[in-house]
Amino acid sequence: MADMGVFRNAVADWAADGDGGPAGEPAAEPAAERAARLAAELGVASVVLVEGPSDLAAVETLAARLDRDLPAEGVCVVSMGGAMNVGRYARHLGPPGLGLRLTGLCDEREHPYFDRGFQRAGAPRHELFVCVADLEEELIRALGAQRVEGVIEAEGDLVPWQTFVRQPAQRGRDPHHRMRRFLGTKKGRKIRYGHLLTQALDLGLLPTPLDALLTALGPARAGR
Repeated sequence: MADMGVFRNAVADWAADGDGGPAGEPAAEPAAERAARLAAELGVASVVLVEGPSDLAAVETLAARLDRDLPAEGVCVVSMGGAMNVGRYARHLGPPGLGLRLTGLCDEREHPYFDRGFQRAGAPRHELFVCVADLEEELIRALGAQRVEGVIEAEGDLVPWQTFVRQPAQRGRDPHHRMRRFLGTKKGRKIRYGHLLTQALDLGLLPTPLDALLTALGPARAGR
């Protein structure tokens, strides 16, 4: 049976204006039709648009910690590979396309792209949840620098972290800023820490945008 990953791939092909199948093989059906069919098969009713895979990791990790099964609730979190793609994804998945409910989680600097994309697609702009600076900053602020360093140490990254903070460019900078920069210094690190930092959160002190997003998606549905 298809899963949300297959649906995400079909949506990505559609957004890229491609109709190919796996590994570029000719597809038996166009990407738009494949996405529509999979949405129906999987019962997708809502889509959360996020900029990248680290945001996806954080949302899915928090949902699991809250005992939410998003696929069972008909919710799919879609990483778009960049905020500038939001117009195309919103058009394909929202009212002009599949007619799914659109929500979004974005960085403050990317908010104008999301706002414009949702507006043009006829999706409610109040369903956008905006991070102060970015999601990493929200997670670091919620945890505090000491707890984040504890996560870094537990993950075996303490030596790279200590080397990073000794760099002349990092001297005198706010610890939160240095931690955000550190997470982006190695490929895949932001994705890994999107999960790890969310896993370490106190569920009573969640970052406001993440908390508001999961609340807006509603309580878990019993069965589908």
